[in-house]
Amino acid sequence: MEGTDPNELLELAIEAACAAGVLLAERFKAGGEHDVSSKSTPTDLVSEADVASQRAIRELIGARRPEDGFLAEEEGTDSAGSSSLQWVVDPLDGTINFLFGIPLWCVSVAVRDAHGTLAGVVHDPLAGETFSALRGGRPQRNGRAIHAARARATSLAEALVATGFAYDARVRAEQAGAVVGLIGEIRDIRRCGAAALDLAWTAAGRFDAFFERTVKIWDTAAGALLCECAGLEVRALAERPGLPSGILAAPPALVQPLLDLVG
Repeated sequence: MEGTDPNELLELAIEAACAAGVLLAERFKAGGEHDVSSKSTPTDLVSEADVASQRAIRELIGARRPEDGFLAEEEGTDSAGSSSLQWVVDPLDGTINFLFGIPLWCVSVAVRDAHGTLAGVVHDPLAGETFSALRGGRPQRNGRAIHAARARATSLAEALVATGFAYDARVRAEQAGAVVGLIGEIRDIRRCGAAALDLAWTAAGRFDAFFERTVKIWDTAAGALLCECAGLEVRALAERPGLPSGILAAPPALVQPLLDLVG
């Protein structure tokens, strides 16, 4: 088994995400995924592409680090392992986009220790972008430090905010109410359909802030680390009547104003 040097772990995360990205890009370009089923609701879909990507990632990481734990979205994969590390994987974030031919989806691979996420990668194979971070370091895009192209918004009125919606229609209806209260207070809102990619883009300054409920740890482990390393605050959104828990990432100046509207 390889050592636990964080840089080695990050390199393995990048290798695994990129290997899965090659597999997924080939399937996406071929089109016509036929083996599709639903999970929590009829709109919550999983395809053979999701499963194949997860198997490829698990096989690669398992061969190199067989004692580590592994938690991933598909096939109920959750193994504790015997080491202090656990890999947290979303093998295809943005499945609906993938199935409908929309080129907004990604692979998310993170490794966590007792203190949280140690290293994380969000890989967008179609755009040729790999976002990566080590805890305490600076986030990178394709191996180069991320520098926001413009100053971040200092008020809600300037902010471009990304969000996402639940598969459950009843929860979506509650979320719509929050968006109605928000849309008049900000520059604009975006809904891309892949939380890990939204978080990576927020870290890179493409969005000023991001919030979403119903996300799972595999959706956010890598992306939240990217945002933290980019100097953003990452907050948990507490569960409230009609709305599950969630996550918010924003510059410090925007955190409380956003929490007042969507928290």
